[in-house]
Amino acid sequence: MSKSTASTPRNSIVWFELPVPDLDRGVAFYNEVLQVELIREDMDGMRTAKFPVLDGKDTPSGHLFIGTPAPAGQGSVTHLACPGRLEDGMERLARAGGKVLSDPIAIPFGRFTYCQDPFGNSIGLYVETGQE
Repeated sequence: MSKSTASTPRNSIVWFELPVPDLDRGVAFYNEVLQVELIREDMDGMRTAKFPVLDGKDTPSGHLFIGTPAPAGQGSVTHLACPGRLEDGMERLARAGGKVLSDPIAIPFGRFTYCQDPFGNSIGLYVETGQE
């Protein structure tokens, strides 16, 4: 096995953090848009809300935490799995106070759209091919 193959991780991203100034508002927004229930946790005194994953509570995914987002449009983009049709997710996002910044963009393995959450975090809603 070559060195590059041996050191290649299962996933390039193992954890992400999205800062929000109000954890309750952040949880309500992401629960509505993604049709999930974020899991509230206390991690060494830091209040967070973890994005649920199919593999269970101890599987890494990402979380919201109380903090200040980068200025709108200047942070990295975190693409999140959108349940159902992408257009329905875009409508939920706008109704919940976020901004849709692009039309759907097709890529070889799905479709996504660029957005911002109500706090200015750059996010994408993503639907895998065959999941709509």
